[in-house]
Amino acid sequence: MAIAEMSKLNLVAMAYDKDAVLNALSGTGAVEIKSHGEEADTSPLSFDCEELRAYLSRLEEARGKLADACAKAIKEDKSFKTSDEISFAEFMSAKELRDGAEECADKIFGCEDRRKKIKSAISKLDKQLEIAKIYSGVMQPLGADGTAHVKFRLGSAPAGGIKTLQSALAENKLAVYSVIGGDAENSVIMVAAHKSVAEETDGALAAAGFTDCPFTGDKSGEEIYRSLTEERARRESELEEISASLIGLRAELRPLEIYCDYTAFELEKAELSEKMRATQKTVLIEAYVPAEAQERVSAALIGTGRALYYGFSEPSEGEIPPTLLKNNKVVKNFEAVTNMYSPPNYREMDPNTVMAFFYSVFLGFIMADIGYGLMMIIGGLFIKLKTSRRDTMLGRLGGVFAVGGIFTVIWGFLFNSFFGFALLPFKVMPDMQGAAMSWSLAGIKVPALLIISMIIGVVQLFAGYVCLAVQNFRRGKVWDGVLDGLVWAMFSAGVELALVGFIDEFGAPALKLVGGIIAGVSLVVAIFTAGRKEKLLGKFTKGFGSAYGVINYASDILSYARLYGLMLAGAVIADIVTSNSVALMSSGNVAFIILGVLIMVIGHVFNLAIGLLGAYIHDARLQYVEFYGRFYEGEGELFAPLGSRHKYVYINN
Repeated sequence: MAIAEMSKLNLVAMAYDKDAVLNALSGTGAVEIKSHGEEADTSPLSFDCEELRAYLSRLEEARGKLADACAKAIKEDKSFKTSDEISFAEFMSAKELRDGAEECADKIFGCEDRRKKIKSAISKLDKQLEIAKIYSGVMQPLGADGTAHVKFRLGSAPAGGIKTLQSALAENKLAVYSVIGGDAENSVIMVAAHKSVAEETDGALAAAGFTDCPFTGDKSGEEIYRSLTEERARRESELEEISASLIGLRAELRPLEIYCDYTAFELEKAELSEKMRATQKTVLIEAYVPAEAQERVSAALIGTGRALYYGFSEPSEGEIPPTLLKNNKVVKNFEAVTNMYSPPNYREMDPNTVMAFFYSVFLGFIMADIGYGLMMIIGGLFIKLKTSRRDTMLGRLGGVFAVGGIFTVIWGFLFNSFFGFALLPFKVMPDMQGAAMSWSLAGIKVPALLIISMIIGVVQLFAGYVCLAVQNFRRGKVWDGVLDGLVWAMFSAGVELALVGFIDEFGAPALKLVGGIIAGVSLVVAIFTAGRKEKLLGKFTKGFGSAYGVINYASDILSYARLYGLMLAGAVIADIVTSNSVALMSSGNVAFIILGVLIMVIGHVFNLAIGLLGAYIHDARLQYVEFYGRFYEGEGELFAPLGSRHKYVYINN
């Protein structure tokens, strides 16, 4: 539950040693370059990155095409093993892969250019084949030459146009036609007409939808169709050869990926140039380094053997260094939830440990079933282990669901629910459904689990105010911590006690008075101290604002009713799935038994999936709005050390 203390590194090196120094700093995995402040007799260091960026883009495109082409082959080839883990020394030697990577990229783009041309040719062939198919039954040459007095025309017309042509030429004794082929939709027609009636014949053909044959020469329709079919098959064979050529390059995929990441690292260093300052012969670098990594960074700089000067200092009070969170393996998973909202800034406390507990409790309360909890644990651990080599968002969410699954199992025991079945002869918590699910709150019947949801909510609000107090104490603002944090925490405790006292089933009416006094006194103190930093009218308005804030406080408590609503929805669906499945399986009919099992499996998987989606979103909303709204500032930037952004490799130092 801490944010790593940062130091500021100030470094001066010879300009020609800049690349070597940056490589050494990258090897530590503990240096984030920051923008250097202006210095006398220095100027910004600039570098044109466009050419390198375009070069990397070309490599990435080639890598993507090769990966797509080889995906199936790599999956099927059990002997093809690759590992994304390399040492830093191996990564830095990746510049030697340049010639091979560029040659591979040229081959890939060459194959792609050929593929495009062949596909374009196939597209033209398909259009020709569509027409040639009409003439494929014609065994005589399609070229029709006329004579000195007779004009021949060969073409096709819709089958329905034959009657139109027949009626148009019925009285024309100098023009004849013959249907010599075609298919169900089109007829191939040979027309012979004396040149004296050519214009009349052409009009009749146009009315029939006649289209001249596009093929000429001494080949028959059958020969042309066969020739085009063979040409298309040959083109398809060429495509297969290109695919085989790309698959043959699959051994080059890994070196290409390593070189892509290395080039991206070179681009990162080039882009960082604008954050540096330079004199005529030196370069000035400022960076943030975790205090615990100072010795490692010093050793790396000394190990370069270059002439340089460096020193560490504390960041100034006005600076906001990047945030490096230091949490155990369990809480680290929940950082993903906070970071989706906003990472904590360097100057505040890390809320993830407290938030992780409440998030897990709420997630377990919503799901509240032993069977679902076990599925969450197994599924979450599977995802976590599959992504353990890299710290990914998906892997962290897997960890969140696994931890939430533990609490789901606990709540499931308390509610005595295993996929909707009752395993135990008793239950600790009230019924989710049924007549025994209500408590009397000040004489009014209210769902018991709704009251429990609000009680849990008040506990989290109490914790939020305690966190606010701790944050102020850490900054030396003792009175702010007491009056803005602890006083409101006491108010929450009073509300909690009073709420319990008003529940008849608890049999503790004295808590109404005790809780009311604690809440009342705390509220009065909060009202009269809210404007302590204001003048005159400001003191009154601030105090009034605190009193009015009780309304918002009440609405925040009601927000936790969503826990009950989500739980009830999941419980009802689980009960329906289970009861109907059991009814079918109890029939004794084999078909119904199989159907019952299918409904049981599919129904519970669906209920778990939809329940987790709703629980994840609404649980996060409670953390972001109700809990973090009490003390959290956020707006931090996560620590991103130089050379840590790799897409394809994992550096194992």
